[in-house]
Amino acid sequence: MKIQRRSQVLNLALALATLAFGLTLHAQAQTFTSLASFGSFNGANPYSGLIQGYDGNLYGTEANYGAFDGGTAFRLTTAGRLQDFYNFCQSGVCTSVGFSPLAGLVQSNGNFYGTTLNSGGANAGAVYKLTPSGVATNLHYFSGSDGNGPYAALLLASDGNFYGTTYSGGAFNYGTVFRITPAGSFTLLHSFNQTDGEAPINALVQGNGGFFYGTTNIGGANGNGTVFKISPSGTFTVLHSFNVSDGSNAIGGLVLGRDGNFYGTTETGGSNAYGTVFKITPSGTFTTLHSFIGSDGSYPEAGLIQASDGNFYGITGYGGAGGSCYDNCGTIFEITPSGTFTTLHDFVGGDGYLPLGALFQATNGTIYGTTWYGGAGYGTAYSLNVGLGPLVEPEPAFGRVGATSVILGNNLTGTTAVSFNGTAATFTVVSNTEIKATVPAGATSGTVQVTTPSGTLNSNPIFHVTP
Repeated sequence: MKIQRRSQVLNLALALATLAFGLTLHAQAQTFTSLASFGSFNGANPYSGLIQGYDGNLYGTEANYGAFDGGTAFRLTTAGRLQDFYNFCQSGVCTSVGFSPLAGLVQSNGNFYGTTLNSGGANAGAVYKLTPSGVATNLHYFSGSDGNGPYAALLLASDGNFYGTTYSGGAFNYGTVFRITPAGSFTLLHSFNQTDGEAPINALVQGNGGFFYGTTNIGGANGNGTVFKISPSGTFTVLHSFNVSDGSNAIGGLVLGRDGNFYGTTETGGSNAYGTVFKITPSGTFTTLHSFIGSDGSYPEAGLIQASDGNFYGITGYGGAGGSCYDNCGTIFEITPSGTFTTLHDFVGGDGYLPLGALFQATNGTIYGTTWYGGAGYGTAYSLNVGLGPLVEPEPAFGRVGATSVILGNNLTGTTAVSFNGTAATFTVVSNTEIKATVPAGATSGTVQVTTPSGTLNSNPIFHVTP
């Protein structure tokens, strides 16, 4: 059955835009902090997760309201200071890059790239570029035949291009996979035909070997969604079709684990119909790691992250023990690669309700996230400190020998060495929060290490050297 709770939220987002198995534990050793509440005047309803900018601040989008009722792009300091730096518009001359930015941002060469759900022309959505100072440029308007409704964030791949999906449109109107260059040259790679999946909602992830991997909300052999892989040229393979008992509606996407396998969530299905956490190998061997029971969370509507401790962290949109929200207010959880499960936080409403965007670990070691509702009414930003130390983040996490890698961190001034899995690299310290390094000859996939005056920082995620 095509549900869903996230679909309800998506419909609400559209309406607002138009109008303007493991052991279950309960952890104690973490600190949750509410950082900011969103209000209609500065944008509302952050749908996707956060990223860290080159300047060390956090960046994201809000789907609704703002100065022109079309949503915003915002900057958030780790201390909680919130500032919009671009307001999307709904009508008139303001539709140049569209409005309703449900997708989060990705950055390249100092600029941000994203998608909007609505746009000019066919009103099928757009891909845009946005400078940190708030100058927006349209890169592509979807026409319907090449896709419609890009809910998902873009993926910056090792070839320097962006890859993404649309919810519908394409040859069969069941969604698409596409590639677009930073200059806006667009290529349609695949049109879903329902038997191989339908309605992809979340972003692709790059795997070892050059393939991209993703999930669909519905469709496939059983109608409950699929896991798929696709080559840069468009060769498409279904790896798994969900059958309800192992999950249904995998709308949260995938994350590549350090072991080379992929991990994800399903919104529904599993032993108790409240959703699952799963693992799948690149060849399609599938394992259910956890089925939610409600009290530990229900309906996980976002994917996972693998933090620097090697464990995965995620959220559920509902369930838990907190607050008087509909079906309770949602949870934050931790799960090991073998499936040991721990509830870390129960939302109660005032600290947020209905978290939808995936968590993010910043280079200070802290985990950050957002909620669609709660706080002052229009969503919140929060942090969760689980005691992890500082790290560095290579961006992107794939690259060829000779390519330039941006390495994000904190207190990088005075860095004396950078290495890729033990192979020394040449580098330039751009700022206290950014290094540019060249992937050295002989480098192999593994940890990037940065030696600073205060100690050696390791990367999360690991860096993958591509052919």
